Amino acid sequence: MKKIVLAAVLSLAAAVPRAEIIEQILVKVNGEIFTKSDLEQRQVAALRQKGQALDLKSDPNNVQLRKALDEITPQIIVDAVDEMLLVQRGRELGYKLSDEQFKSVVDNIRKENKIESEEQFQAALKSENMTMADLRRNLERSMIVQRVQQNEVMAKIAITDDEARAYYDAHMNEFTTAPTVTLREILVATPADPKGVNVAAEDAALEKAKEIRRRVTTGGENFQKLAGEISDSPSKANAGLIGPLSVNDISPDLRKMIEKMKPGDVAEPVRTPRGFQVLKLDAITATQVMSLDQAREQISERVFTDKRKAEFQKYMQKLRAQAIIEWKNPDVKRAFEEGTKQG
Repeated sequence: MKKIVLAAVLSLAAAVPRAEIIEQILVKVNGEIFTKSDLEQRQVAALRQKGQALDLKSDPNNVQLRKALDEITPQIIVDAVDEMLLVQRGRELGYKLSDEQFKSVVDNIRKENKIESEEQFQAALKSENMTMADLRRNLERSMIVQRVQQNEVMAKIAITDDEARAYYDAHMNEFTTAPTVTLREILVATPADPKGVNVAAEDAALEKAKEIRRRVTTGGENFQKLAGEISDSPSKANAGLIGPLSVNDISPDLRKMIEKMKPGDVAEPVRTPRGFQVLKLDAITATQVMSLDQAREQISERVFTDKRKAEFQKYMQKLRAQAIIEWKNPDVKRAFEEGTKQG
């Protein structure tokens, strides 16, 4: 890969205009060529997409750039070869971009980018170092690739009942919702004392918390109303509401206490770092498990995604095996082989 990486580094560093580059063919795929310039353009685009700035001044020996290119180039080569194969297959099937389709896409591009005049559109193309012919060629290739993938691969993928059942059984946790609890709280805060625990203040706060509980449990007062009036917690703004909370997200001690309660029960005051907390169990939900029928749509999407990747790989292996691929650079060939292993 060193020769290819070095070529890209030199091109990026020197910013050589495309017209001055002496073309070097890297690979031929059924007679269609992929050049050093094509590779360098894709490398730059990939680095931009990853958000990697090409700050060559702070990297005079191009160490970071070489590393980044080593990481992205194998997949770039694979994608380039596969794209050529897919476009060639699409042309065999008669796919092409009509004038009407091209005009519709261009109109959408102008609308989305708020480009009102032809001069603005041409300026935008020029800023991307593209011509209208380049744009049409790129759009057509993209359209052909998508149609081949849809018609030759995805349209032939079906999810059987047995596959759906197998996925459901193996991923039951994905379709299971843990129980939730909804609580109300009234907090009696204990004042911080730099000298340590103030026993008198602790006892007074505890007695106040117990009295609040008595007012609710035996006096019949409304817990929510009391929480909104006397609680020292910010939750007083919501009448002491806490939750709903997943039982998986609460402490074991609190979970153990809640297990002994039923909705409407008010627990004995518990000491917290903030003070004494009086808790009421408002509601509790049981563990909920989606049935296979309820989960079928989600299952189909997930199984389809896995099958699509596997079937697409098989399809591309078939196209590669049938193609005449002539490697003109050993480094590029090694990068392709590495990329296919990664994929």
